[in-house]
Amino acid sequence: MPYIQLQDLAVYYEKMGCGDPVLFLHSGYSRGILAFAGQLLDFQQNYTCYYPDFRGHGRTRCESLEWSTPQLAADTIALMDTLELPKAHLIGYSLGANVGLYCAVTQPERVSTLTTIGTSGFADPTGVEEFEPEWLIGHDRQDTIQQMTERHEEAHLGNWQEHMRQSAQDWRLYPKLSESQLKNISCPSLLITGEHDPFVGEEKIRRLGSLIQHSEIMVVQGGSHRPHMVREQPVQVNDRILQFLADHPIR
Repeated sequence: MPYIQLQDLAVYYEKMGCGDPVLFLHSGYSRGILAFAGQLLDFQQNYTCYYPDFRGHGRTRCESLEWSTPQLAADTIALMDTLELPKAHLIGYSLGANVGLYCAVTQPERVSTLTTIGTSGFADPTGVEEFEPEWLIGHDRQDTIQQMTERHEEAHLGNWQEHMRQSAQDWRLYPKLSESQLKNISCPSLLITGEHDPFVGEEKIRRLGSLIQHSEIMVVQGGSHRPHMVREQPVQVNDRILQFLADHPIR
């Protein structure tokens, strides 16, 4: 699979399908192809699908281990520039949903539609301490440590602790968008949450929907923070997103 060089950054991405472009923006602690495994087959039938690994994640390479949600949004637009994509549909999950919000705020002309899964639109540090390296070591969470070491080895250059610190710092700080910025998002938006998402849920997603004009809301009954994933409700979520994209083709 290809790499694209963006100044100091070698972005790894996977591409499949044909049709209007869709960028899938993954969650923290994950990478493109893993966070959207339940979407791979359904979307490539009608869309050209791109699954990049963010700076600091997966197989993307950079000497600096620092990153933030606004930086990832800038990287996403730079990737679109290099791929010669004037506009694209953005589908983001958790961290990726926040990245999508920043893209829609800062580069509205580049975002045809925005689909968010698992974000309230506001920073919420609930549970973040259990992802910091000191907590993981102190509680002997070797399974998580091994997974983070292996999953992001190329990105964090073997320094899994710094990767986790960066992720925790970003979790605490972002998204840092004002209500007025959210109100200025002009692209059609589909806001998705699982009914039992501990970070979002129906009340918070409706608040976000009240701020973003031209937005639709989907609450996945019985769903968790990852309602689009295998063993949850991927068919239901995919069908809703595909219909949403079909209703709002790139012009």
